[in-house]
Amino acid sequence: MQRILVVEDDLDTAQTFAIMLREMGHQVVFAINGRAALEIASNFRPDIVFVDMLLPDVDGSDLARQLRELAKPEELFVVAVTGVDGDEVQRRAMSAGCDAFLRKPVDRTVIDRLLAV
Repeated sequence: MQRILVVEDDLDTAQTFAIMLREMGHQVVFAINGRAALEIASNFRPDIVFVDMLLPDVDGSDLARQLRELAKPEELFVVAVTGVDGDEVQRRAMSAGCDAFLRKPVDRTVIDRLLAV
C-alpha cells in the first residue's frame, strides 16, 4: 500500500482517480489546487504524488519542485499528468524533477505498471 496524493483541479476527475487508486489498495487523498496540495503533503507525507500540470493557482512544474523540497527526493515519486497535447509540458515536468509523465485520460493498466515499480 502506497500513500498517494492526487492534485487535480477538476473535482470529478480527482474523485474518480482517488477512487480507482483506493480500489487498488492505496491510501489516497486529493487536493484541487497547489496551495492545498502543499498543506496536505506536509502532513500526509505521500510516497507518490500525481500532479496535474495545469492548476489554477500554480504551474504543475513549480508545484512538483515545491513538493520535492518537502520530502527527501528518494522518498517521493512525482507523476506529472496532463490533458494537453505537445511536448513542451512534458519537457517542463521532467526538468522539474518529475519521475514519470502521463497523458489524460489515464488508463488503469498504465497506473498498475507504474505503481508496480
